[in-house]
Amino acid sequence: MDGVEEKLAGKAKVIRLDVFSSVGRQAAARYGVRGTPTVIVVDGQGELVFGQAGLPQSAQLVEQVEAVLIAE
Repeated sequence: MDGVEEKLAGKAKVIRLDVFSSVGRQAAARYGVRGTPTVIVVDGQGELVFGQAGLPQSAQLVEQVEAVLIAE
């Protein structure tokens, strides 16, 4: 996840949630998170467009987010 927030600054929000918090539990239930760490990308309508258990390569994650930005 190194550098992802910097590469997406001003384009997308990067939010980290603790699955043991109430907000984290709600998000995990909504998006089907089954383990940690899990990375998800959600579009502007709140729809899941990418999800991966474990940590993807930073370049892959940035690519997924940029694809969503282009589509919107």
